[in-house]
Amino acid sequence: MTDRYAVIGNPIEQSKSPLIHMAFAQVTGQDIEYSKVLGPLGGFAPTVDAFRAAGGKGMNVTAPFKLDAFAYATDLAPSARMAGAVNAMKFEGDRVYAENFDGVGLVRDVVHNLDFALRGKRVLILGAGGATRGALLPLLAQAPAEVVVANRTVSKAQELAALALAHQGGTVPVHGLGYEDVTGAFDVVLNATSSSLTAQMPPLSATAFAPGCLAYDLTYGKGLTPFLHLARQAGVAHLADGVGMLAEQAAEAFAWWRGVRPDTRSVIAQITVPLV
Repeated sequence: MTDRYAVIGNPIEQSKSPLIHMAFAQVTGQDIEYSKVLGPLGGFAPTVDAFRAAGGKGMNVTAPFKLDAFAYATDLAPSARMAGAVNAMKFEGDRVYAENFDGVGLVRDVVHNLDFALRGKRVLILGAGGATRGALLPLLAQAPAEVVVANRTVSKAQELAALALAHQGGTVPVHGLGYEDVTGAFDVVLNATSSSLTAQMPPLSATAFAPGCLAYDLTYGKGLTPFLHLARQAGVAHLADGVGMLAEQAAEAFAWWRGVRPDTRSVIAQITVPLV
C-alpha cells in the first residue's frame, strides 16, 4: 500500500514540498504519495485528525501552523522544544511525534553544500523569532567562536541568548543585542527575519560583513533580496538564500519517515532561483 504524506499550511499553493519529496521518493525507490493540504485558520487539529484517519503517515508543517503543531504533538523532540515550533510530524497509532529540522537543514546546507566551515567563526543572526530559535543549537554544535543575535526588540534577543547558553552549557559565547549595538565584522551573517518577504532590509551596517564572509538569507526564491544586495555592495562574494536549507530539512524529514536519506543536489539545482 502506498504511504501518504502531506504538507499543511495556509496559503499552501506556493509550497515546493510535493516536488521535493516525490523527487526524493523516485531516487530512493520509496512508494509514497505526497500532497498539499490547505489548513483552515483555526482548524489545524481537525484537519490533521482527518488526514490521520484516512491513513496519513506524516506531515510537514509550514506557516502559520508550526505553533499549532507544537501543541498538537504528543512527543516533542528536543529540536522542537528548543524552537518552540514543529515543522514535521510522524503518526504512529495515538502518538504524534514532532521534530523541527529547520536548524539542522540550515547547518547542513552551509557546511556541506556551501562548504563553509562554522568552527571558530563569528556568527551574526538577524532576528529573534522561530527560525533563529530553531537554528541556534545546530549552529552552536559546530563550535563557532561567538554567536550574536540581533533584534529590534532587544529583550527577545537577550532571552534567546540566555536560552541557548543554558542548553549548551556556555561553551560558546552567545549575546543578544539591538541592531544599533552590533559592532565588529562577522564571518557569517544570517538573515532570519521576514524582511525579505516584503523586500525590506533589517537595519544592518555594511561593516558587519567581514572579508570572506558568507551572507545567507533564510528566505528562498526571491533572488537578490535587499539583505543580499547590501552584502554584495559590501564586497561579499559568498551569497546564498534558503533554498538549500529547504531541501536539507526536507531530506531530514524524509529520512525520519522512511529510514533512507536522499541526496539533495539534483533537487537543489532544480528549485534554485539565480541571485540576480
